[in-house]
Amino acid sequence: MARAKRRNSGRVSGSARRGTRNQLKNFVKYGLGGAAVVAVVVLIVFAVASSSGSSGEGSDAPDFSFSLYQGVEEVGFREGNLASLHGGRPIVLNFWAGLCPPCRAEMPQFQAFYEQSKDEIMLLGIDIGPFMNLGSKRDADALLRELGVTYPAGWTSDGSVPRKYGVTAMPTTVFIKSNGEIFRKASGAIDARFLTRVTRELMVAEAAEQGS
Repeated sequence: MARAKRRNSGRVSGSARRGTRNQLKNFVKYGLGGAAVVAVVVLIVFAVASSSGSSGEGSDAPDFSFSLYQGVEEVGFREGNLASLHGGRPIVLNFWAGLCPPCRAEMPQFQAFYEQSKDEIMLLGIDIGPFMNLGSKRDADALLRELGVTYPAGWTSDGSVPRKYGVTAMPTTVFIKSNGEIFRKASGAIDARFLTRVTRELMVAEAAEQGS
């Protein structure tokens, strides 16, 4: 992992570096933990609570089709489905949106995590903004460019995905074992430290299962 980090350090865009250094400022700016985000989360909860699914830890990750804004070379296709990625690396699946302030705030942290861990983990961001009233595909693509994000990111046209994954807050991140089983789900913005800790726990769990 350390070798991968050194090898990729020269590829970090200026925008991504600035985004990582200003993460705490972004958290304050966009009010994580404050009234602004509470209002956003409440609106999202009301938008999906009536039809929320219960997909959680220990269950199979629901399959869905998606298309990519970027990351075709790494994922292996421009249009495909999640199930086709099972059997390889574990997946960190992040549901985000172009007009979601907490999503914007956490994305530099995901970029830092990606640059450190992409040889061990498949990081995949899926835009569900149109289903959450949080922006269009154009908004999402513009955000990726603005922040200098380079990890694989795309969108889905399947409006049932938020319900299937029980998304009641944005962003939502799902940690998936290589066999397609959900290991953990986190609602709300998270940072690189949390990402690293949970993925290490995931890989330890997988190693233990393979050794038993």
